[in-house]
Amino acid sequence: MAVHLDHLMVPARDKLASAKLLAELLGVPWSETGVGPFAPVYLNNGLTLDFDEWEEPFPLIHFCFRVSEEEFDAILGRIKAAGIAYRSSVHGPVDFQIDAQHGGKIVYWNEPDGHQWEMLTESYARRPA
Repeated sequence: MAVHLDHLMVPARDKLASAKLLAELLGVPWSETGVGPFAPVYLNNGLTLDFDEWEEPFPLIHFCFRVSEEEFDAILGRIKAAGIAYRSSVHGPVDFQIDAQHGGKIVYWNEPDGHQWEMLTESYARRPA
């Protein structure tokens, strides 16, 4: 049997606001309720992010979403429309730029709880040998 990642728990101060914001930016469905105490964001047919409210401090996590060129442009448009600061490097300053030096487009932004979101069109982690 192949191994498939099914879901991840995302700690949040306000699980509903965090889940709703990410789902709206990515253009995917979400729900105010799920199994247990979670507010799920359904990324695709096989992966769910379950937002859960935690007391501080909680770990800040980096999540990367691989999307098509068309999806990238649409999501970046929603990021811009929401007034969210974004940048071209993982630890760099907010520069409102796109990184195009890794064989595709890459952009990073942080959500209100500090988690770091990355969106790219080509995986630099899975390049053919």
